[in-house]
Amino acid sequence: MSSPDPAARAADLRRQLHHHAHRYYVLDAPEIPDAEYDRQFQELQALEAAHPELLTPDSPTQRVLGKVLDGFVAVRHSVPMLSIRTETDTEATGALAFDARVRRELELAETDPPVEYAAELKFDGLAINLRYERGVLVQAATRGDGETGEDVTQNIRTIGQIPLRLDGTDAAVLEVRGEVYMRRDDFEALNEAQRQKGEKTYVNPRNTAAGAVRQLDPAVTMSRPLSFFAYGLGDVQGWQVPATHAALLDALQAMGMPVCADRAVLQGADGLVGFHRAMGAKRDALPFDIDGVVYKVNSRALQQRLGFVSREPRWAVAHKYPAQEQMTVLRDIDIQVGRTGKLTPVAKLEPVFVGGTTVSNATLHNEDETRRKDVRIGDTVIVRRAGDVIPEVVGVVLERRPADVGEPFDLYKRLDGKCPVCGSAIAREEGEVDWRCSGGLYCPAQRKQAILHFAQRRALDVEGLGDKLVEQLVDAGIVRTLPELYTLGLAKLSALERMGEKSAANLLAGLEKSKSTTLARFLYGLGIRHVGETTAKDLAKHFGGIDRVMDASVEQLLEVHDVGPVVAQSIRTFFEQLHNREVVEQLRAVGVHWAEGEGTQADAGPKPLAGKTLVLTGTMPSLGRDEAKDLIEAAGGKVSGSVSKKTHFVVAGEEAGSKLDKARELGVTVIDEAGLRALLAGGGDGAAA
Repeated sequence: MSSPDPAARAADLRRQLHHHAHRYYVLDAPEIPDAEYDRQFQELQALEAAHPELLTPDSPTQRVLGKVLDGFVAVRHSVPMLSIRTETDTEATGALAFDARVRRELELAETDPPVEYAAELKFDGLAINLRYERGVLVQAATRGDGETGEDVTQNIRTIGQIPLRLDGTDAAVLEVRGEVYMRRDDFEALNEAQRQKGEKTYVNPRNTAAGAVRQLDPAVTMSRPLSFFAYGLGDVQGWQVPATHAALLDALQAMGMPVCADRAVLQGADGLVGFHRAMGAKRDALPFDIDGVVYKVNSRALQQRLGFVSREPRWAVAHKYPAQEQMTVLRDIDIQVGRTGKLTPVAKLEPVFVGGTTVSNATLHNEDETRRKDVRIGDTVIVRRAGDVIPEVVGVVLERRPADVGEPFDLYKRLDGKCPVCGSAIAREEGEVDWRCSGGLYCPAQRKQAILHFAQRRALDVEGLGDKLVEQLVDAGIVRTLPELYTLGLAKLSALERMGEKSAANLLAGLEKSKSTTLARFLYGLGIRHVGETTAKDLAKHFGGIDRVMDASVEQLLEVHDVGPVVAQSIRTFFEQLHNREVVEQLRAVGVHWAEGEGTQADAGPKPLAGKTLVLTGTMPSLGRDEAKDLIEAAGGKVSGSVSKKTHFVVAGEEAGSKLDKARELGVTVIDEAGLRALLAGGGDGAAA
């Protein structure tokens, strides 16, 4: 059998890769795994290397050309990229005014039918002109001053959403105009990566996207996650433009262009008002920033009748929403203590209207971030409020810094090393960005979280004590410490909202039952930082009693299986706080008890799974996940959440998922519940599933 024609195979691969890239980047509905896409891509690369004559400008292999530029070349737009008028009246009256102007220009009477409009979102990004010749992308340019922009072709080619070839058209020239932007989740992920590296964070998605497009090295652009939406045309030669703007967007979408789904065809002023209101309500939930909506007369014929004024179209307007960034003065920096003890610096601001509300507080995230931005008391700062995100200080306006500005922020110095709520010592572990209060059980700021953790199923397992009830108990001042849970009475509980006598009795029964526990569960329930279930069990096995754990030195703690310096210091710091010891004693005094042994000597039973790591997946016939985990750990084994080469067994039940596939891929032994029970009984390697 003869080998396939290289040219035909290359053409087929290009077609398939374009199709799958569109499914992945634009539709978010991939049809093949990433590995198969990579295989096809590599095959095309190899073909093009062996047959350079097969290389085409629209090949998926040519997205990143790798050339670093000395500067950008100027591009004169064939059709000027004009701006549209902005309606700064953010109320419904802004839409009414635009419709009134259009009707007046068209000389329509009140009795004439409403004007039909196309409405879409106003993206907060960078306007780009994409020039396609015979369907192939040949140039991308920024707006610039509207007449002349900059050639950013090699950077735009790195954006996976932008097709290198349009489907279904071989027009001599088709210029597509749209917006390069950055999604909020991509922006947050990028900033988090910057924080982890100790490097400066970016101010907002819009500036970050614009900066990425104007990089001289396309590899840098590619490292910044950019997206694109098409919304209009520039120069067109050899293509029949649809009769309406809505139909134009549909046509661009059919060619493979990403077009935003949040668009509509509307009738008259009422339709515009409704769209502005609906998108305003939806604004916070959108995955990207918008600063308004855009109204366009839908009919191209009417657009031509209306024409332009002062280089702005009469037939379109941008209707704004309240700004999401503003400048204001930083008056002070407070330190807030979160539910888990995390200390967060909070900017106290001169009140400013931003993102549709008056903001007087904004997060500074942590000490390192505050120092990196060089935020000081007295500075003029940029405050951002977007979506449901907590307002944050994103930067300092240095040219407005007063001569008497405060010193660089030092959290430890500011608090004199003590929690502002409970006075416990604060600590920051090596490699961590956050300072934390060590008060744990004692700190009022952490009270709700401490109670919920203590009561959860894997800790003391207090049946009936959930989030809502804890909120009520703490907010009403009924429970302030863990021991007070065990002094609750029927009358006090029954008086609470949505708490009848039966529910109250059930909770009291649950509390009574929880008094009988194990040392491991009790240690885990205390909520010591870094002490999870496994570490709590190791501590219980090693020391055998709570007093020995509380009195253990760092050196003694390091002798425990899998306890390193960070965990040892965290345990030591916790029990050095006298109030934490008092809580332990008070809990014992109200009847919380467990069997204490003699440390490792008390745990000398058979350990058939010692040194073995198991992974659980799917549903087993009779064993619950937690029960299976307890049995494995009691037999000396370890339960992991993921499959690796170090996994000894995967225990698979019904509806086992990707973990089972991974086990088979790596050649890990797969067993069922019966096989697990055989292992627990010391029956060799278990029975394969």
